[in-house]
Amino acid sequence: MVEARFWERAEGGSVRCGLCRFRCLIGAGKRGICGVRENRDGTLFTLVYGKSIAEQVDPIEKKPLYHVLPGSLAYSVATVGCNLRCLHCQNHQISQWPRKQTDIPGQALAPAEIVRRALASGCRSIAYTYTEPTIFLEYAYDTAVLARAAGLKNIFVSNGYITPEALAIVAPYLDAANIDLKGFTEEFYREVAGASLQGVLDSLREYRRHGIWLEVTTLVIPDRNDSDADLKGIAGFIAGELGREVPWHVTAFYPTYRLTNLPPTPVAALQRARRIGLDAGLHFVYAGNIPGAGGEETCCPACGGPIIERRGFRVVETNLSDGTCGRCGAAVPGLWN
Repeated sequence: MVEARFWERAEGGSVRCGLCRFRCLIGAGKRGICGVRENRDGTLFTLVYGKSIAEQVDPIEKKPLYHVLPGSLAYSVATVGCNLRCLHCQNHQISQWPRKQTDIPGQALAPAEIVRRALASGCRSIAYTYTEPTIFLEYAYDTAVLARAAGLKNIFVSNGYITPEALAIVAPYLDAANIDLKGFTEEFYREVAGASLQGVLDSLREYRRHGIWLEVTTLVIPDRNDSDADLKGIAGFIAGELGREVPWHVTAFYPTYRLTNLPPTPVAALQRARRIGLDAGLHFVYAGNIPGAGGEETCCPACGGPIIERRGFRVVETNLSDGTCGRCGAAVPGLWN
């Protein structure tokens, strides 16, 4: 095992974890809320270092990241565990594993081997995804340092519940992140995700402050977070506090895990969400998870012409030259090279 980072000793043999915003007080022999950090004799250990539960080569558009190396491949890795308990988690078999089992499964996979496999697969980035990269930060950090030296970009796909001090450590090696902003009320976050909206908003501000390229995703769930008030709140926060150039992905929900009683998101709901984002002044609002919903292409914020056309996760045409629109020459924000 590897000793964890971001913790301190507390009274009675307990330790205080400082990795995510729950800041768990963990008694002797116990684990934190994520289920993968354990107090052994007054020292906090990570149980998932070097234990990959999932690895795959993905289009970067699947993360989704539309303004980072479009059309490229990302080597995606994950361990078991998560600090949230989202009722609609599509990867609940691995994210919630430690809440139901005591063992920690995974294939031995060293950081250097991840980088080697990423390069051999023709990937241009490594994505720490599927579960929550915050809970395997030590593993992700060591991999990210090697990846940066090898010329690969590093990407977090995250719920945005990391502490400022933990983010500050990994930020110099983190190029981009897609953060879920799951709803816009404390009630939704408490009932559906088991977390706090304010913590996520604060984390989003921290990501932006560090200069990490940021894209935001909201899964639009019927009757839970799809009201005009919710969607206008999210769009207004992105435009007003993160920047109008930050892309917002509004994606369709399908019944899964513990939310099988709800219907799939209608196309009209995604189109309404997209219109709300554009009306709020956002330059880039994308609709996903429903073929034919529209809103997959990237358009120039200056002339309005299409710059990148997509079909699902596939780029079919580009009109971008060195980060500028091929029609009018305006700069388009993103990580293009």
